[in-house]
Amino acid sequence: MDSKLGRRTFVVTSLTTGFALAVSPVTAQTITTDATGLVAGDVKIGEMPAYRAQPEAGTKFPLIVVVPEVFGVHEHIKDVCRRLAKAGYMAIAPELFARQGDVAKMSDIGAILKVIERVPDEQVMKDLDATIEWAKKTGKLDGDRVGITGFCWGGRIVWLYSARNGPGGAPKAGVAWYGRLSNATNALQTKSAIDVGAKLHAPVLGLYGGQDTGIPIGQIEIMRREIAANPKKVAAEIIVYPDAPHAFNADYRPSYRKADADDAWQKMLAWMKKNGV
Repeated sequence: MDSKLGRRTFVVTSLTTGFALAVSPVTAQTITTDATGLVAGDVKIGEMPAYRAQPEAGTKFPLIVVVPEVFGVHEHIKDVCRRLAKAGYMAIAPELFARQGDVAKMSDIGAILKVIERVPDEQVMKDLDATIEWAKKTGKLDGDRVGITGFCWGGRIVWLYSARNGPGGAPKAGVAWYGRLSNATNALQTKSAIDVGAKLHAPVLGLYGGQDTGIPIGQIEIMRREIAANPKKVAAEIIVYPDAPHAFNADYRPSYRKADADDAWQKMLAWMKKNGV
């Protein structure tokens, strides 16, 4: 990890227990995945807290890095990691906002967004590099079988990271769940997903909702054109669920749409396997 980033004080030194305060009350349809047959719990990647889940039996696992929504690594994201571990993966969710603020303990979405605005994209990219490097050092990783998936804020990060050929190379595959495609740029967030659509090094599957008022279909069409313009012809595609809103996989929120979420989950697993993860 970059020494300047590594020296910064971490506001968050441990993960929250339970769900983020800003999403209460949690709905009755929330999925709970037990840890039977898994090694699951909090870990430290340098000074950055993270959640890791992997099968208890076995020695070599493909890795999927899980990038959270703006609410950070709370119980829903931990559960996603356990679901992936049940499917045979090592899954790690790093708390990428740990230097700027403890978003899981904030109840006001405005305060959360102010924290998120202070998180530099380059810091996030380097922290993802560090997460993958940490996983490799466990001796439990199956070579370079590394994928990345993310939700909402994390979906945008999946697009950006898949267009970045970092120290360890690009991931083998990415899956972006309703990640923002267009955003205002500044000194900290210098690109949008559309900006990198033609520059992907890794194949990305985008999973979007047709009723997502924050991500218009017009933006999705622009992204598809950018993907098609990639001179490397990296395989990438976007699936739109016509009746789904934003956050349709968030089973702890009213936006959850079970049928679409179940279908998208299977498509994610198939995409990862198809692309060597």
